[in-house]
Amino acid sequence: MQKKGNKYGTHRVIEPKGVLPQPANKIDNNMDEIYDNEILIDVQTLNIDSASFTDIHNYAIQQAGEGASRDAVMEEVKKEMLLNVELQGKHRNRRTGSGGMLLGRVEKIGDALKGKIDLKEGDKIATLVSLSLTPLRIDEILEIREDVDQVDIKGKAILFESGIYAKIPSDLPEKLALSALDVAGAPAQTAKLCKPGDTVLIIGAGGKSGMLCCYEAKKRVGVTGKVIGMTHSQKSTERLQKLGFCDVVFAGNASDPVAMLEKISELTNGHMADVTINNVNIPDTEMTSVLCTKDDGIVYFFSMATSFTKAALGAEGVGSDVTMIIGNGYTKGHAEITLQELRECKALRDIFTELYA
Repeated sequence: MQKKGNKYGTHRVIEPKGVLPQPANKIDNNMDEIYDNEILIDVQTLNIDSASFTDIHNYAIQQAGEGASRDAVMEEVKKEMLLNVELQGKHRNRRTGSGGMLLGRVEKIGDALKGKIDLKEGDKIATLVSLSLTPLRIDEILEIREDVDQVDIKGKAILFESGIYAKIPSDLPEKLALSALDVAGAPAQTAKLCKPGDTVLIIGAGGKSGMLCCYEAKKRVGVTGKVIGMTHSQKSTERLQKLGFCDVVFAGNASDPVAMLEKISELTNGHMADVTINNVNIPDTEMTSVLCTKDDGIVYFFSMATSFTKAALGAEGVGSDVTMIIGNGYTKGHAEITLQELRECKALRDIFTELYA
């Protein structure tokens, strides 16, 4: 008979006791027996969140040493990932605190959940909860695709009763769906926040979440609104211009708030953005987001590199009355909204297929 588990997975917390799995320092990742309200997943791919993978990759380069080969750097990435799981029982980046999500096949469903959920053993799913709270065991790292933040493994994971997931649709390639679902919260929140006539600034517009947000923002603001895409590189600038979702695209340094304030003031005739969506995977972009947004406007920080302290105290310091929203990666219907974007926009689907699938 299976042991009874807590809905939120507190039965897996080893230390400190009394906290939920996400903030816990260590959780139980023993997969030999599952609790009655857990789903055991045979893991195929980990989709590490962008801020976390960027940090791990940069750390691996430092550890491997100057001039090290790609193979040497990837060995350091493997070591860091395995150490994260060994120490914590989950893949939570020990510096950024962020995780990612996974793709796998349902291996076993706890007795208390059978018949109560729309899953059966053998179904292919993507988890829509963070790896930073997911019990995970990595038996072997098979391949690292650093350009898309994905790592193929042999291993097992646990989805708690409260955990959300999406079945992998039959009409989209698995890796394509996984890459989009990883950032599903961003375009879905964009759909909620943007309204006709708004001026919307998207920082990190040329990346995975950024492109989805640009598409959704343009759809919502309509012909009377304006979408401004800030990118980092010439390559992403050209890609976004070609997609045609933005009224203006420019390359800028999101960690240089004064220069970006001047640029957005110029592009908006001093009115600034009604809504700013921050998707970047580097720190110190909080004040660019705040300064480029008008008083009473909205800043949505989707980036896991965001510092709440820097955002809050920085806004106070410049006398900005913006509403700041910390993106939690989930909003109702986020998986459906994001996958539908890929279905209805061929240009977006083609570029995601080229880059991520």
